[in-house]
Formats: sequence, C-alpha cells, structure tokens
Amino acid sequence: MRVLMVTAGSWGDVAPYTGLGTRLRAAGHEVVLATHGRFEGAVTALGLGFRPLPVDPRVELASPVGQRLTRAVSTPVAMARVVRLAREFIPPLTDGVAAAVRAGADVVLASTLTEPLCATLAEGYGLPCVGAHLLPVTPSRAIPPLVAGGRSLGPYGNKLTGRAIWACGDRAFAPGVRALRRELGLPPRRFSGPLGMDPDRLIHHGFSPLVLPRPADWPAGHRVGGYWWPERPPGWQPQQRLLDFLDAGPPPVFAGFGSLVAEDAERLGALLAAALRKAKVRGIVQAGWSGLSAEGDDLIAVPEVPHDWLFPRTAAVIHHAGAGTSAAGLRAGVPAVPVPVQLDQPFWAARLHALGVAARPVRYQRLTVERLAAAVREATTDPGMRARARDLSAALAREDGAAPLLKTLAELG
Repeated sequence: MRVLMVTAGSWGDVAPYTGLGTRLRAAGHEVVLATHGRFEGAVTALGLGFRPLPVDPRVELASPVGQRLTRAVSTPVAMARVVRLAREFIPPLTDGVAAAVRAGADVVLASTLTEPLCATLAEGYGLPCVGAHLLPVTPSRAIPPLVAGGRSLGPYGNKLTGRAIWACGDRAFAPGVRALRRELGLPPRRFSGPLGMDPDRLIHHGFSPLVLPRPADWPAGHRVGGYWWPERPPGWQPQQRLLDFLDAGPPPVFAGFGSLVAEDAERLGALLAAALRKAKVRGIVQAGWSGLSAEGDDLIAVPEVPHDWLFPRTAAVIHHAGAGTSAAGLRAGVPAVPVPVQLDQPFWAARLHALGVAARPVRYQRLTVERLAAAVREATTDPGMRARARDLSAALAREDGAAPLLKTLAELG
C-alpha cells in the first residue's frame, strides 16, 4: 500500500513519523513522508520517500511574529499570535500539501496541523484519510485545552474553551480549505470539528494512554495507542568528547530547548550554566535551534544527540516540554525539569508534574538561575520521583504504538 504521511512544524513534529514510517515500511508498505525541505536528509537516510513542503519552520520562529509568540504568557495573547503566524504560512503550506497528495498515494496519514488540508484533498481524490496526531486537540471535559497553560478549567470550561480554540483554527485554515474545495469541485462545507475536521473521523494518537488516558467523551474513532518512537539516524556515533565527559563523573543533567529560537541565546546559555553550577551537578547543554553554548569543568555543549541514546545516561533532563522531548524523557525513565515556552508545552509540562516524574514547571518567561537550580535539585534528589519515572518507563516499553495504525492499514487494504 502506498502510504503518504504529511506533517509540518519543527523536528519534534516530524521525528515520530520517522519511527512510524519505518515500522510501516517493515510491514511491506511503500512509505513517503511529506514535510519541510530542511528535514529531507534525515528522512531519506532512513530509506523513506520524501516530498517537500514549503516554509522553513526555524525561519518562521525566528521572525518578529515568532519571537512575539515566544514572549507571550497569557493564553488569549498567545492564540492571537498563533493565528497571525498561521495566516502567513498556511497559503504556501496549502500549495505544498496539495502537490504532495497529487503525486500519488493509496492512503493519507495526516498530522494535526495538516489534517484540514489533507482531508479536503483526500475527499476530492477519493482517498482514505486517517488522522495520525501527536496532540490531543479534540475538546473534552476531562482534559484542559492544549494551549490553556495546562490548568483544568473544570468539565464545562475545558469543553467550551476547546471549542473556542477550534474556532481559531477554523479561521486560520478556512481560506485554504475553501480554495481547495473550489478547485476540486467539492461543495462548500461548514467547519464543524477541530481545525475544520470531521469530529467522527478516524484518528490515531501517537502518545500513551498511561501518560494521557483517552477521554471517555471523545468520539469512538479517536484512539490512543502509544508513542511512535523516532528512528535513530543510521550509522550515528557519539562524539568521543561526549563519551569522555560521561565517563569522567556521575550522570550529568541534560539541558536543551529543541526548536526554541531564543532572542538572546548567549544569555540563556549563561543562565543554564549558572543554574547547573548552583545546583552542584554536571551538565550537558544541547545547542538546538538557538545555538546554545556553555562550557566549563563540569559542563559541555553538544550538537544534536539522539535522545534515546543520551537521556538514559543522565540524572535528569531540563527541556521545553515539547511533546516529543517529554516522551523521550519518559522513555528513558529519568526525572524532568520542564521549562515550557509556548503552545502545547505547558500542557505536557503539567502532565509530567501530575504523573510525579517531574519538578514543578518553571515558565520560560519567568526563568531565573535560582528557580531553575531549585527545580534541578528537586529532580536529582527525590528518590520517589526517580522510582516513578523508572516504573513508567518500564510500562511504556510494553506498548506498541504503531500496531493500531498497522491494523487500520490492513483493514483499508
């Protein structure tokens, strides 16, 4: 079966599909991943097909609008800036997704962000479209809306706010979807679901029910089966200086902010170094998209290192609480120090803390040396937190998140 997976965003929005794609290919499917051009090498190195989508997410995050999003603390302000950013990249993204689908497929697997476009195109070309989501965007009484800061608003508040966020997504995608429907000869359609999706559509979620249980009020077709673990780059080997550092003392604390493009990377690097010294721990700082750097007797800076290799060798991980990095920390069984920045990150940070495997989140906009050092000390000295992290890691290892999607493809084939 020719499977086209379509996703957009940062590397965290792409990496899980590399693992899912290799599983699907091993089962005999022909798999192509459509995403941004900057990720082409990482995708094709794994033997997956590639179709390019326009827009460079790093450039967008470094833009003035992207930087204002990073500074936003309140949910309404953040949502307004998200919509403004989306209005700039959705038109070219629409053209790119359309080209990717037109190039041929038997089934389309669509990420959260690309589903409104993929579903419309699949309808026009008579293809099945299955949601393959990393985020829980369907409103529910049981969980707070994804961008509401991780705080529950109560059963009715959660559901109503979730529907309001739908409306924001609808407004952002409406022009592109309307244009596609006209081009494909489809009748106009009133948006009725998250980001314009049909709420009864089949959607598989690539996170664990142990981390976020499936809400009872979700539609029957919305399934939660487990994580899709990223595939490690073939032939990857750690730098000798990293191996030497790990061998030179006790397990260090990792610090990395992934796709964050910090306005003042030098200041952030210095803050991380000072906090790690104050907490009296060794540290590894990952450069990420900000190009962070921090060096010292007990501190080393590294380029991108696969999390599945590095995290189990650490005492704790400081991260921005993106969905993928949060999952990697859980998989490794080490405590987390969440420093959420924007969008869904406060949600996942709150989940980690509620599970008892992370210190209380410290918002990036309020980050200080003292607050970060205190959180690091908590994460590295609380034996209960470490035990819970190890137990959850062992439970996650028994899940097979790709199996439900493989079953769906078998049914479609």
